Amino acid sequence: MPKKLSKQPTFTGSTPTAVPSILSDGQPLPRVVVFDLDYTLWPFWVDTHVYPPLRANADHSACTDKIGETFAFYDDVPSVLHGLARAGVRIAVASRTHAPDLGREMLKLLHVPPASSVLAEENGSVEGGAASSSSSSSSNNNSKKDKTRKAIEFFDAGLEIYPSSKIRHFEALAKRTGIPYTEMLFFDDESRNRDTESLGVTMWLVRDGVTWSEVVDGIKEWRRRRGI
Repeated sequence: MPKKLSKQPTFTGSTPTAVPSILSDGQPLPRVVVFDLDYTLWPFWVDTHVYPPLRANADHSACTDKIGETFAFYDDVPSVLHGLARAGVRIAVASRTHAPDLGREMLKLLHVPPASSVLAEENGSVEGGAASSSSSSSSNNNSKKDKTRKAIEFFDAGLEIYPSSKIRHFEALAKRTGIPYTEMLFFDDESRNRDTESLGVTMWLVRDGVTWSEVVDGIKEWRRRRGI
């Protein structure tokens, strides 16, 4: 029986989101945040609910498939990607989907709007994980980066998208990045993937898609396990 579509709204880009203070409080952050895809970044199984070919809408905020169904990220995902990246956290994907090519295509077709349109920063930049002391320099740097980007470009720590165990995905990520498992935070919607914690990874179980609240709680748990 196909999983129900999520009740959480998908991305509309209508209201900028405030960056949580946990990204700029001076305390350690995970060096890599890893996301599952299905029911974590988006509310569907890409190998079950999506029928290619795909076509993006005008602003690439959503895709439509062969039968006219529309697919997009969960609402907070674009701001989460920007917020983590600007805090100096690397981002990766670990997905065991049986449609890896379709998953990658979706990440290319779905675009993330400029940070200025999805982040409402009230107390300065979160560049590098702390508020910048040079607003002029920060503004110049951010203006160069403040453009619409393909979602796939945010995953600088790697894309492990293929049928396998999440253990194998993380082994590949660790080999590629050289980052210890204890410095990784993993968001996934399936409790069976807690087996990754045998490696030293911290996994945070997402119940209905990634939100800023889930990200904050995950970081708190990662810190708790490190005695911070």
